[in-house]
Amino acid sequence: MKAQDLRLKAVDILRSDLLNLLREQFKLRIQNGTNQLSKNSEMKRVRRDIARIKTVLGEKY
Repeated sequence: MKAQDLRLKAVDILRSDLLNLLREQFKLRIQNGTNQLSKNSEMKRVRRDIARIKTVLGEKY
């Protein structure tokens, strides 16, 4: 997910994407806690995508 692409999206879509990513992050944290997480890089990707969306939302206001 690139910041350029995110800037073209509407605020409502960005908020729904953010909510989905936060849910995914929660699931990954649970998997990590129970040692079922196979790809540790997924947590990093989700965390960075959340930060990108929050940055773009901040720019839009």
